[in-house]
Amino acid sequence: MAHSIPALDSSDTSHNPVTRRYAWVVFALTFGLLISDYMSRQVLNAVFPLIKDEWLLTDQQLGLLSGIVALMVGLLTFPLSLLADRWGRIRSLALMAILWSLATLGCALAQSYEQMFLARFLVGVGEAAYGSVGIAVVLSVFPVGLRATLASAFMAGGMFGSVLGVGFGGVIAEHFGWRSAFSSMALFGLVLAVLYPFIVTEKRIGSCRLAASEKGVLDSNPLRTLFSTRSVLCAYIGSGFQLFVAGTLIVWVPSYLNRYYNMETDQAGLLAAFFLVCSGVGTILCGMLSDYLARHCPARKVSLAIAYSVSTFLLLSLAFALPHGGLQLALLTLGMMVVSGTNGPSTAMVANLTNYRIHSTAFATLTLANNLLGMAPGPLLTGRISDMVGLQATLQLVPFMSLLAAGVFFLARWTYLNDVQKVGNSV
Repeated sequence: MAHSIPALDSSDTSHNPVTRRYAWVVFALTFGLLISDYMSRQVLNAVFPLIKDEWLLTDQQLGLLSGIVALMVGLLTFPLSLLADRWGRIRSLALMAILWSLATLGCALAQSYEQMFLARFLVGVGEAAYGSVGIAVVLSVFPVGLRATLASAFMAGGMFGSVLGVGFGGVIAEHFGWRSAFSSMALFGLVLAVLYPFIVTEKRIGSCRLAASEKGVLDSNPLRTLFSTRSVLCAYIGSGFQLFVAGTLIVWVPSYLNRYYNMETDQAGLLAAFFLVCSGVGTILCGMLSDYLARHCPARKVSLAIAYSVSTFLLLSLAFALPHGGLQLALLTLGMMVVSGTNGPSTAMVANLTNYRIHSTAFATLTLANNLLGMAPGPLLTGRISDMVGLQATLQLVPFMSLLAAGVFFLARWTYLNDVQKVGNSV
C-alpha cells in the first residue's frame, strides 16, 4: 500500500491529500511533458541545414525561427502563469501541451517559411508558462523538504530535453527527413498531453489547496507576497546573476572549443552536449544535497546557494586561467556541474516565501528574473566584450558574476527565516 505524504510540510501528517505513489506519478507525467516541451523547442536546431537548403533561407531567418519561441516565452510567462493560478493549473498545462504539440506538427506540415514562422510562434505561446505552472503542480503534492530536489530536477529536465531534441531530431531527420523529426516530437507531446488531465486531476490536486487553507497559509491578498520580503527579492536577483554564468557557458563553450582546441563543429557540439548533461546531473545532485542538509536547519538552503555560487567562481576562474588541456576541461566539467546548482535552493526559497495560491506566478517571476538578469544578457554581453578583447579573456571575467550572486544570497541569509514566518509558510 502506498504511504501518504503531506503536501506542504514534511513534518505534519494531519493533512493527507495524496499518496506518495500518486505524487510520483504526477511528477513523472509533468516531467515527461517538460521533456516534450524542450524537445519540441530544440529539434529545429538539428534540422537547420536541411531547411536552409530546401527553402534557401538566410542565417537571420533561421535565427528568427528559433528566437520567436524564446521571445514569446519571455513575454507571456508571467500573464499566462497568473491566469493558470486563477483558472486551474491542470487544465492549463494540458492545453499548453496540446497547443505546442499541434504547433510542432504544424512545423512538419509547413510549406513555406511564413507558415513555419507562424507554427514556431504558436510553439512559443504554448510553452510560455509550462515550466512555472508545472513545477507549481509538482511542489503542491510533495513535502517542502523535497522542494530543492524537485526544482533541480525540473531545471535538469530542460537540459535533457534539449539534448534529446537535438540528438533524436538529427538522427530522425537524417534517415526520414526533417518533417518526420517534427512529427515525432509532436506525437510524443500529444500522447502525454491527452493522458495528463485524466490521470492528474484538479479534484485530487485541489485537495492540496484545502490542506494549505487549513494550515493558515492563505491570505486575502496573496499577490503581495511576490515582492513583500527582502529574502524573496534576493532569491530572484541572486538566481538571475548565477544563471548569467550558466547561460553564457551554454552558448559560448562550443565556440571556445572550436577556437582554442581546434575542434570541428561536430566534435565541439558533442563535447558541449556532454557538459550540458553533466550540468543537468549536477543540478539534481545539488538540489538533493540542499534538501538533505536543510532537513533540520531550513536556512542552510540559502547557505548552500552561496556555496554553489562561490564554488562556481573558484572552479571556472581557475579553469579559464589554466592552459588549454585535460586539466582545464576537467575543471570546466566540475564548474558546469555546480553552475546551475542554485536553481533548486532559489526555487525552494521562492516557494517558501510566497503564497501557495500564486506559486505559478511566483515561479514565473523567478523565470523572468533568470532571463532578464542572466540567460538573455549573459551571452549578448559576452559576445560584445569578446569582440573587443577576445573570448578567452572574456570568459575569465564571466565567473565574477557568481561572486555577485553569492553576495545577494548572503543578504537573504540574514532575514530568510523571519521572512518565511512573516508570510505564514512552513519550512
